[in-house]
Amino acid sequence: MIRFLSAGESHGWGISSIIEGMPAGMPLSENDIDKDLKRRMAGYGRSERMKIESDTAQIVSGLYKGKTTGSPLAILIRNVDSRDLSDPDAHPFLIPRPGHADLAGSLKYNHTDMRAVSERTSARETAGRVAVGAVMKRLLSYFNIEFIGFVVDIGGMKVKTGREKISDIREAVEISTIRCPDIRAEEKIRSLIEETSAEGDSLGGIFTVVIEGVPPGLGSFAHWDRKLDARLAAALMSIPAVKGVEIGEGFHQAGMPGSKVHDEIYWQEGFKRKTNRAGGLEGGVSNGEPIILRAVMKPIPTIKKPLNSVNIATKEAAKSQYQRADVCAVPAASVIGEAVCAWAIAEAFLEKFCPDTLSDLKDSYSHYMKRIKEF
Repeated sequence: MIRFLSAGESHGWGISSIIEGMPAGMPLSENDIDKDLKRRMAGYGRSERMKIESDTAQIVSGLYKGKTTGSPLAILIRNVDSRDLSDPDAHPFLIPRPGHADLAGSLKYNHTDMRAVSERTSARETAGRVAVGAVMKRLLSYFNIEFIGFVVDIGGMKVKTGREKISDIREAVEISTIRCPDIRAEEKIRSLIEETSAEGDSLGGIFTVVIEGVPPGLGSFAHWDRKLDARLAAALMSIPAVKGVEIGEGFHQAGMPGSKVHDEIYWQEGFKRKTNRAGGLEGGVSNGEPIILRAVMKPIPTIKKPLNSVNIATKEAAKSQYQRADVCAVPAASVIGEAVCAWAIAEAFLEKFCPDTLSDLKDSYSHYMKRIKEF
């Protein structure tokens, strides 16, 4: 079994993650993680904090001579912009932001200073999950499983996309300031972000995650909690501000007859599908086609334009207070989407092939792929 935990606050000492169940013998360096941490920090519309932080990972256990040992892998990311969160005289945070977890979290845990909630619910926490995802992507790269996240809509402004392969769009996405493969749409979206920032508001949007190279048979139709589509959807829904997920053509299929929805099967040195409307998942199991997911991210609730709220101490009407935040974080969310999906895929992959070492994993995978090729 593989699992991970993260800890840390937005302005505390830093963010830490522990991965338990990593196969032994996998080469890993801090640079493998830092590359994805840097990608998470990029994107037009991010806050001034991205100019302050310079996220780097420190692997403090679970590695010996550059390879995983099989013991828990611990990763630390230090916050440059940190504060003493134990200071009893710190100014309390009393006015909840509409759309944020401030009030609901304070009611749950009986916090009269909502900073005890906001420090953990901040999207800063996702740095730890991007680090974990980077480790999983490194592992899955040995089996030619690739990930890419990119923006397809910001503020209702859509990006033209097709069924491009990762290799066709990776370069364009990675050099884009909004992680968009369409340069014409990028220019318009940058202008929209600038206009929205000037108005003191924020923007949401939609991002896509494409996963190629996933073998058929990950997940299970036998138990609800092992269905791979459910696990991927839950992973994406766990990203702050994500409010909806679809797989393949998802919601579009609701208005179509079955004959126009389901992917017809043919044989050509293996089972293939003429289309991929199912997004690579059928019955909770991967079918060998690329896995395609989309997630909707709402506008960030921390905005300069004040909204009506209530002071939780006095119960009097008050305006929400602005704290430094992004205008648009959809590009960053697409990188986080890669990471959380990498975790879900790796979890299912390791469950299926049950290894203690990377070499055992390769042997088990090769045996399975040989078997299904001869099916």
